[in-house]
Amino acid sequence: MKHCFYNETVGFFYNNSRKELTTYWRTKDVLVVALGLTVSVIVLLTNLLVITAIIINRRFHYPIYYLLGNLAAADLFAGIAYMFLMFHTGPRTAELSLKTWFIRQSLLDTSLTASVVNLLAIAVERHQTVFTMQLHSKMSNQRVMILIFCIWVTALLLGLIPSYGWHCLCALEKCSRMAPLYSRSYLTFWAISNLVIFLIMVVVYTHIFIYVKRKMTRMSKHTSFHPRYKETMISLVKTVTIILSAFVICWTPGQVVLLLDGLGCKSCNVLAVEKYVLLLAEINSLINAIVYSYRDNEMRSTFRRILCFVCYRNSKYTPTVVKLNTTDRRTLSQNGHFTVDSSI
Repeated sequence: MKHCFYNETVGFFYNNSRKELTTYWRTKDVLVVALGLTVSVIVLLTNLLVITAIIINRRFHYPIYYLLGNLAAADLFAGIAYMFLMFHTGPRTAELSLKTWFIRQSLLDTSLTASVVNLLAIAVERHQTVFTMQLHSKMSNQRVMILIFCIWVTALLLGLIPSYGWHCLCALEKCSRMAPLYSRSYLTFWAISNLVIFLIMVVVYTHIFIYVKRKMTRMSKHTSFHPRYKETMISLVKTVTIILSAFVICWTPGQVVLLLDGLGCKSCNVLAVEKYVLLLAEINSLINAIVYSYRDNEMRSTFRRILCFVCYRNSKYTPTVVKLNTTDRRTLSQNGHFTVDSSI
């Protein structure tokens, strides 16, 4: 019968994994916490701005923007989780109970998983709309809500699994070095799952990229296509390039480090880069808001309205009358409502 160590301290498991657990604040610890809190605050503010913009502007009430809002919610949750980590790290780690330590880690795992799965959902939605030559998906609101629900259920399951059994409290020889209460097999599973999602996203966006490039080449041979359409296609190519680059740079290092730790690599000094790769992954939550939102003209306009609310408060807001030219009429949907010309 296995002997479990449920009554031991966090320090006991850190000593078992030979992970350093300090009792005083070092300069390195202070810098990491200061930088982490700064990034968390920026992530919270930017993603809160995105969510507010989507709620108040009815032109964003389309499937892609609902998914974008859910991505912002996941990144907002990631900012909260990372801030919670910053307040419970360094010398404070030794004071944590096992339950609090698992909560700290579960918050991070749930938020990061939700963000990744959201990115995959957006990639699939963009693939569908680009290849059907539409600005917005015809997915119903009910299906979008079901998809969002499934995203959070998946994230919660992956985030809570270690707390409910997939840990090493009863098998010290299987404990991870980076997360001393987690089983290495869980880290391996989590890293491989995310890397598979990464691969799928790269394939989807690469397919979009190739399709758009070929479409632009065919368009350049004909003069019947309006320049505005070509500009939209070029903007899409730029957006896809930024998405892929930011995603690979921010996420791949952390997943590789987790995989190496999960596989029990003895010669890999994973602890030396642990905090930095986690911070890099968190920065992606900030980049998401920039890439998916700030490149949208209508979104930027809504941001200005929100940020300049004090300026507009004392004067009656009068909507600008827009005269539709030939190009603008092409953005009218089949039901006659205006659709946003998005480069997302």
